[in-house]
Amino acid sequence: MSRMVTVKLDEISGISHSSWVSRIFQDIQSRRSYQLLLWIVGLPVHLCVFFYYLHKSKQDSYLHVLEEVKARLEASGAKEEMRADIQQQVLRKKEFFHEKIDPHEIDRFTLQWTEETFQKIVKLKVEEELKKQGRAKVSFHTVFASLLSNRLFLMVTLVPGLPMYILLFLYRYAFLKYVIERLLMSVLVIIGVVILVFTILYFSPFDPAVNILGESATKEQIAAFNHLYGLDQPYIQQLWNALKGLFTFDLGKSFTGNEEVATSIANKFPITLTLAVWSLVMAVVIAIPIGVISATRPYSFFDYSFMFIALLGLSIPNFWQGLIFILNFSIKWNWLPATYSPENWLSLLMPVIVLGTGLTASIARMTRSSMLEVIHEDYMITAKAKGLSQQHILWRHGIGNAMIPIITVIGLLFGGMLGGAAVTEKVFNISGIGSYIVDKQFIPDIPSILGGVVYVAITISVVNVIIDILYAFFDPRIRSKMKQY
Repeated sequence: MSRMVTVKLDEISGISHSSWVSRIFQDIQSRRSYQLLLWIVGLPVHLCVFFYYLHKSKQDSYLHVLEEVKARLEASGAKEEMRADIQQQVLRKKEFFHEKIDPHEIDRFTLQWTEETFQKIVKLKVEEELKKQGRAKVSFHTVFASLLSNRLFLMVTLVPGLPMYILLFLYRYAFLKYVIERLLMSVLVIIGVVILVFTILYFSPFDPAVNILGESATKEQIAAFNHLYGLDQPYIQQLWNALKGLFTFDLGKSFTGNEEVATSIANKFPITLTLAVWSLVMAVVIAIPIGVISATRPYSFFDYSFMFIALLGLSIPNFWQGLIFILNFSIKWNWLPATYSPENWLSLLMPVIVLGTGLTASIARMTRSSMLEVIHEDYMITAKAKGLSQQHILWRHGIGNAMIPIITVIGLLFGGMLGGAAVTEKVFNISGIGSYIVDKQFIPDIPSILGGVVYVAITISVVNVIIDILYAFFDPRIRSKMKQY
């Protein structure tokens, strides 16, 4: 008895697996981009199914009905009557407009028009006939979908069609599909950025060889330098080398110091990441409560005070604030070190505050404006009418719905900081990504600049993907749209 139950469960499981594969395949047919991608990754399976479809179409009842209807109409003389009527219409039109009547032209036009009209009538008759019989035309997609419902077909084509089945599996889950689409778009953006920056550097008036070797360098030395780093190659060849290095994670060597660009960026990334993360933590912890308090007490003393301070934070330049901090806290009072040192965590305190000041001000102002819009929504008034406490309404219904624009601002500013806060890093002598890119662009050190651009593009793209994921996390309406998408 238990064995019979196990067999039945296995059969049901197999049917369910094959049915969802067939259903997802049919859904993809409405998406041109996914349909093309499905053809590419599943080309071996598609070719096999195509030959099977050709064999199947020869036995298709649609073709038999088509031939029967066509023969029946031709035998009844309907086509000849149609041809005579069309010829009369053409002649009357020529006579009405007083045009020259050319028998050969009239015959050619009549035959063409008659054939087109006859084919349309035959098609309509065939569809009516098949509809009466309860049958449908066999197409490639219907044949493929029916085969995907077969468990044996799935097992046989699993190995050659593995990429295709992975694509169907990813398409099944809306959230996973959403994330992968964003990642693929990010890859295209990174490639586009590399092409644009490389083109600008290639056609710029700066000569790296002259800048590095000096004006006293001979032509032979400049030619040897250009040959060593491939700068004497055509534009297309250099661009291809840059793109190939992007996909092989080989960003080349810097013109100065002969150092690996990828290694240099990897060594400078941790300090930039640490600086950006701590600045963001400071900003979120301070700004969101301040923005909520200002929104719940609009035009009060607290509101005016907080927003005035936020405006000051936006108006103060980073380099000026950093210099003031160094003059007072380092030189005058000797409380904090003036420059960054990896061994001393106190050296990060002033750069974090300087970098986080503007970020805090922007987030606080955005939180206030977003909360003011949410507070007066109908669902907030309804929640208040139900007797819920003000604190529960704000944190349960208000903050979640107001977070979308706040997350956008946080993501954009955080991505910019990860791209390198060059001014702050220069003021506090921090060897981060920002100062690295600024130093290299005046040479111009093309591999280093491209490496920095790739890093910035990847960083901002990843941050944007995280922002999109957070959108869906905070707003259920976005999740429902993703499932429909």
